[in-house]
Amino acid sequence: MRRLSMRWLAVAVAGLAWWGPSTAHAEWPDKPIRFIVPYPAGGGTDIVARAVGKRMAENLGQPVIIENRPGASTIIGTEAVARAEGDGYTIGLVTDSHALNPIFFGQKLSYDSVKDFAPVSQLVFVPFILVANPKAQVSTVQELIAAAKARPGKITYASIGNGTPHYLAMEWVKALADIDLTHVPYKGVAPALADVVGGQVDVMFTGMSSGVPHVRSGRLKGLAVSGKERSAIAPDIPTVAESGLKAFSFMTWYGVVAPASTPPGIVGRLSKEIRKALESPEVKEQFVKLGVEGAPSTPEEFGAFLQRESAHYQHIIKLTGAKGE
Repeated sequence: MRRLSMRWLAVAVAGLAWWGPSTAHAEWPDKPIRFIVPYPAGGGTDIVARAVGKRMAENLGQPVIIENRPGASTIIGTEAVARAEGDGYTIGLVTDSHALNPIFFGQKLSYDSVKDFAPVSQLVFVPFILVANPKAQVSTVQELIAAAKARPGKITYASIGNGTPHYLAMEWVKALADIDLTHVPYKGVAPALADVVGGQVDVMFTGMSSGVPHVRSGRLKGLAVSGKERSAIAPDIPTVAESGLKAFSFMTWYGVVAPASTPPGIVGRLSKEIRKALESPEVKEQFVKLGVEGAPSTPEEFGAFLQRESAHYQHIIKLTGAKGE
């Protein structure tokens, strides 16, 4: 009888060992989720993250707390995601910089952009708008090119740092137009755009959501949009390609990653919750106003997309000679 009892005890313990992790995953989430955004508050990335996070929180029944950790071409915030515990309670927003940083910084990166992360989902595609302070006295791309050729190096452009999409887009314009502009880097879109509005810097590429309101108010001039087609929220502004640089087409994007050790089941659940948020009428309506396009994907699809983007940017960097910090 004692032998039989011990046998049943062993079976019960084995059953608990099998059931425990499954139960833990089934109970996720039972506390707030940290959503790290490697940009300052107020920019397009922050707006999108808060819209998606708010909807996710409503569906999951737990707060999704946005944590802005800007700086170093997004490396500071992204490293925090890589070093976090893979328990499903830390996720991070990534942009083109996630594909660009390994190219620009190589072994200087404190993390591996592939091995240290689990792709979760793409969020959106984001066309840029090229804006100029009225004091720069340029209203079109062709006028910018002419002014830059007349005064080499005198016209300044803002970005959120070397190796970022905002920087690379302008470097591509410089290469195609064969002009010289002076780069002024910032830690985020908000301070960069503030200085363009204030006239301290002449021009910059920025997201539609942050640039168009200033164009409509007259504080800035909209020279061109970066995508293949005109934007629905600014249909009167031509594309860069329409403005004479026919080879130019640039769309930035946002996505979500988790620490590499995050269980696949939780990664899949996060991806589904992001899709639900992006497909909600409220978020769709907000994104139309922002000029961004929702682009939910599976973890596998987002991983393949990241690989393609890396190859795409390697081509542009070779063409432009763009540098990291």
